[in-house]
Amino acid sequence: MNNLSYLTKMFALALLLSLSLLTACTTTPSYLTPIDVENVAQAQSWEMKGRLAVKTPDDNLSSNIYWLHTTDRDELRLTTPLGTTVLTLVSQQGETTLEVDGKQYQHHDAQQLLSNVTGWSIPVDALPLWITGQVAPEDDVTSSDQQMRPKRLVTPKHSPTWQVEFKSWQQQSGAELPRLLQLRRGALSLKLQISQWQALTTDKQDQLDNLPKVD
Repeated sequence: MNNLSYLTKMFALALLLSLSLLTACTTTPSYLTPIDVENVAQAQSWEMKGRLAVKTPDDNLSSNIYWLHTTDRDELRLTTPLGTTVLTLVSQQGETTLEVDGKQYQHHDAQQLLSNVTGWSIPVDALPLWITGQVAPEDDVTSSDQQMRPKRLVTPKHSPTWQVEFKSWQQQSGAELPRLLQLRRGALSLKLQISQWQALTTDKQDQLDNLPKVD
C-alpha cells in the first residue's frame, strides 16, 4: 500500500506548528568526526542531507531528509521545510523504532514497520548503498555510463521490483557519489536529491591523518 494521506496530514500539521515554534537543527554526533575519502566505500560512517519527493496516483509528499549511517546504526529523519521533524526511523542491533505523530512503534524489520504504520514505503535497507552509488550483489545493473558507474538497476528479488536510475553525480567529502536518484516501484515514484554528504569516522588514527599538515 502506498497511500500518503497519513503522512501528508502529519506534514501539514507539523508545518503549521513550526510557524510558531523554534525548531532544532540536526547536528553530527560528537563521537563522529568528518573526514575526506577517495572512495565512498572507505566511509564506514556518513551523514546525508537532501530532499525527498514521493508521488503516488493519489498523493504527493515533499520533505527534507537526513540520514546518519554507521556500522551499527541507521537514523532517518523527514522534516518540514522549516525543520520540524515529522518522522524518525532508527535501526540498531536488529531492532527498529519509528516515531511519528508523537507515538513510537517497534519492529525487527524497518521496511515492514514503516509500511504498517504509515501505509507507504521506501527501500530503507537498500538506500544506504544506492545513496553512495554502490549496488548490492542481488541488484541487477541493466545500464552503466561511460565511467562504468551504475546508470540503471532493478531488484529482481523484490516483488514488485524497484527500478533505480542514477540521474547525475557529484563530488562530496572527496569522493564521487550520486546527486539525484529516481526510484520507481509500481505506481510509487521517489526522487531523492543529495545536497550534502559527509564521510565520518570514530577512528583516532583517521582523525590524526586528516589534520592539516604544518610545513
